[in-house]
Amino acid sequence: MIRFATSGDVPALGRLIRALAEYESLSQEVSLSEDRLREHLFGLRPFAETLIAEEGGQAVGFALFFHSYSTFLGKPGIWLEDLFVEPAHRGKGHGKALLSAVTRIAQERGCGRLEWSVLHWNESAIAFYRSVGAVPLKEWTVYRLTGEALHRAARLGQ
Repeated sequence: MIRFATSGDVPALGRLIRALAEYESLSQEVSLSEDRLREHLFGLRPFAETLIAEEGGQAVGFALFFHSYSTFLGKPGIWLEDLFVEPAHRGKGHGKALLSAVTRIAQERGCGRLEWSVLHWNESAIAFYRSVGAVPLKEWTVYRLTGEALHRAARLGQ
């Protein structure tokens, strides 16, 4: 079953996010606080939305997404930040159901596109996404500012 997360799901989301980080060998990057996650997903100004995949009443996967905007299309889009199913629950359709649910939300909201990034080594995810018709954007490179670089860039032009 796929459903929207509620604030009561924050502990399960925290567990799934940590499991995703472990799967991606990025556990050292996680500084997640459940209080911050609750505020950012369910507070006065939610920054993202989350779907939960359940099996037997237990959260086994999630998709976290938020709106973007395409100036060229003149339409909103959705950025899929994370889609993860616990390894023990893969192959049962949870990933497809999560992606399908996010895709339906994009269509219902008049979005022109759904985008995400995938680690180059994650061949099973790449194969999954290709199987549903997704194509890599070879002409684009993702850039990121974090930490001190983010602070320095904020002071540019001052």
